[in-house]
Amino acid sequence: MSKSEAKHIIFEEKQYLGFNRFTIIIRTILTLCCFTLYYWSENPNPVDLDIIRIGSYPVDHIEPSGQIFFLFGVLILIVSVVLTYILHIHTKVYEGYIEINGLLNSSKVIIDRQNILFARKVKITSTILKRPVYNLFSKGYIRFFTFGSESIEVKDKFGTIYRIGTQKASELIKLLNSNKTEV
Repeated sequence: MSKSEAKHIIFEEKQYLGFNRFTIIIRTILTLCCFTLYYWSENPNPVDLDIIRIGSYPVDHIEPSGQIFFLFGVLILIVSVVLTYILHIHTKVYEGYIEINGLLNSSKVIIDRQNILFARKVKITSTILKRPVYNLFSKGYIRFFTFGSESIEVKDKFGTIYRIGTQKASELIKLLNSNKTEV
């Protein structure tokens, strides 16, 4: 196989950090809390119940605390927008290998396609509270996940099992299994 054939990309997928549901939920809750505290500071009404007493101002000793909460809420929204453009996992399948690049300076993971014993589609459980991971070895798998409900499981001849999260699981499985019939 020549170098030009080895560099021909057959499949490519990019996954961005901002689309992970777990972090979206956390950012939304924090933003809502910040904007609620800002509203509370602009409309101070003390609440006096039998069990608890809530004062008329979120932070009594800091007068501009409402504006600080508003700025934090806007800052979280800006970070959310920026995260939609930050690449977390870049999966590329070439003729002879699979290359997975991670965020910023994380190392590349290369899986030789000749060493793959099988590839199958796996449903991911509880995707709402699943944090993004790159090259994490846990529970017997090396996992790569950003967002979604499906992943592929690839086992090589050395016994290493990779779980790669993807939005195009059917296409990737078809591609990897077609390699088995050709070789």
